[in-house]
Amino acid sequence: MEITNDVLLDLHRRMLRIRLFEEEAGKLMEASKIPGALHLYVGEEAVAAGVMAHLGPEDQITSTHRGHGHLVAKGGDYKQMYAELFGRATGYCKGKGGSMHIADLDLGMLGANGIVGGGPPIALGAAFSDKYRKTRNVACCFFGDGASNEGTFHEAANMAALYRLPVIFVCENNGFGEFTRQERHQAIRDIADRAAGYGMPGVVVDGMDVVAVYEAAGEAIARARDGAGPTLLECKTYRFFDHVGVRGMGVVYRDDAEVIEARKRDPIALLEARLAELGVLSAEQAQAVRDGILSEIGEAIAFAESSPYPEPDVLLTDVYAPTRG
Repeated sequence: MEITNDVLLDLHRRMLRIRLFEEEAGKLMEASKIPGALHLYVGEEAVAAGVMAHLGPEDQITSTHRGHGHLVAKGGDYKQMYAELFGRATGYCKGKGGSMHIADLDLGMLGANGIVGGGPPIALGAAFSDKYRKTRNVACCFFGDGASNEGTFHEAANMAALYRLPVIFVCENNGFGEFTRQERHQAIRDIADRAAGYGMPGVVVDGMDVVAVYEAAGEAIARARDGAGPTLLECKTYRFFDHVGVRGMGVVYRDDAEVIEARKRDPIALLEARLAELGVLSAEQAQAVRDGILSEIGEAIAFAESSPYPEPDVLLTDVYAPTRG
């Protein structure tokens, strides 16, 4: 698969947009300006960027509790995202969904999900619809190593393979199911090995290398579009911050040396080094991209902070409730 300089620059921008959005959101949470907990995507940006670079708005994705990066990489609007985090009426879900339930159907984002393993059945349904309607659309389902133990994943994988549905199961394996290391909740090392049990390809890729993710995702998505069925794509990645919030080190379930070592393979720094070596992006140009994104973020935060809260009379609007009678 040919990777042009334009593609590399696009991948860089997607990752940087995620990183800066998340860092600023984390600061706002720590300052108690955003209510509730944020599960930040810092360190894992290469996965979302590498996959989303192949998708259009007609392709669907399902996301997780750590889902901001997926929508940002697919072209999500900063203003609506920050407004949702602030709980304001101008947010994606009108201020009633919050961090873990952002959705944008116009972009094919079927929703982030606070339920571990909640995404695979939704992506399965979207892929079934895509095939039934004879489109060339694909559905991409993001989930973590912990969710790969859930029955929802296994049932969706079985049905997707049986009917050769155009769905990509993207496992973002950051090595921890919340605070539990993978080896303490699974006997296998590579989650992609499970694909063989369902009759689909299983691929392991370096999730800190955005080019590697881009190449592997491109092959899987092309197979799906051509009617060859699903793929389980396991991206080995690492989250630099804690399960919740911006604290990266000083936690009890992993030592600081591990985080410091992981940060040596920061996906953004790795790509910037590659771009500099190719003469495609200088340090000054990279800083200009960063400054432009930060300016956009500043405007989005100001928009969110000045937006109104939802009115009490819309509490049940857009919410499913049982009928009485």
